[in-house]
Order: sequence, then C-alpha cells, then structure tokens
Amino acid sequence: MEFLLELWKPILLGGIGVFIVSALVWTVMPHHKKEWAPLPNETDVANVMRAGGLKPGLYSMPFMADMKEMGTPEGKAKMEQGPVAYITIAPNGIPAMGPMMAKSAIYNIVVAIFVAYVAWHTLDRGAEYLQVFRVTGTVTFVACALGVVPEAIWFARPWKSIALHAFDAALYAMVMGGVFGWLWI
Repeated sequence: MEFLLELWKPILLGGIGVFIVSALVWTVMPHHKKEWAPLPNETDVANVMRAGGLKPGLYSMPFMADMKEMGTPEGKAKMEQGPVAYITIAPNGIPAMGPMMAKSAIYNIVVAIFVAYVAWHTLDRGAEYLQVFRVTGTVTFVACALGVVPEAIWFARPWKSIALHAFDAALYAMVMGGVFGWLWI
C-alpha cells in the first residue's frame, strides 16, 4: 500500500484527466455520434415493451434457458427466424448525470490505482519519462480497451464500436501515461 502514498498525485490527476478526456470524447468529438441508431418502428417496439412490464435489467431474445434448448428444432427455428437481440433496459426517466459522472470519475481513479500498482512494481524510482509513459500508458490502454472485446465476441456488439473504444482508450492511455511520466517519483 506504500505505492498509494507515493503515487497519490498521479493517481488522482491521471484519473481526473482521463475523466475529462472521456467527457470530451462523448460530448464534443464526432466519432461516437453514429454508433447508435433508432429502431425504424421505435414507438411500436416501445409500446410492446411497456405492455410486457419490463424492469431494468438484461434480456436476450429469443431467450434460451440453456444450450440444450438452443439445440432443439424449436430453439434453432427461433434463432433462424430472429431477430436475435441482447437488450439492456434502464430505469425510466432522464438519466441522473451527476451520479453517473461521479461513478465514471471513481472508475477512472480505480483504473489509475491499478496502473500505479503495476508501475510501482515494474519501474524504478527516478525512471525516465518515456519508460514510465510506456508502462503506465500500456496498462491504461489494456484496462480501457480490452474489457469491451467480449461484448463483440459474445453479444454481437459491432467490431466498429470496439475499434472506436480502442481509439478512445489510446487517448486515455496518453493522458494517464503523460501524467504518470510527469509526476513519477
């Protein structure tokens, strides 16, 4: 836990720096604007979903209780007929941005703590800026980019979306690596 005392400045500034860049990526930069599309019959789908009384959570369609069911002729027919969908239902109402932003900032600081932990055990005191940048930037990229890959593999998230998140992660890695390189002990 000594690394927390020694590296608290780059942890906080790196986490907050990535939070700021993330906010800019999602509010100012154009590359995520076309990542989501409306359903062509959104009103009809929303009415059916309301009638179904869906609560916030994760849903799949067609739902199969296990792989055995998917292997039955009925299960195969449902999958072939489609649509196949993975749906996240959020609570109704306008999202509470304050708590969501606070959680995002905390997440980025937690990532910075793990970055600091790896750097502490990998780098020497007085290590050169570029060496610190390389190690801490790489760990940040891995933390921010690779976690979403299983979404594409298992839940049909478009690979283009994964590539966009990898681009974002590269920006976050540069910020975190820069802060750690600047404030390294």
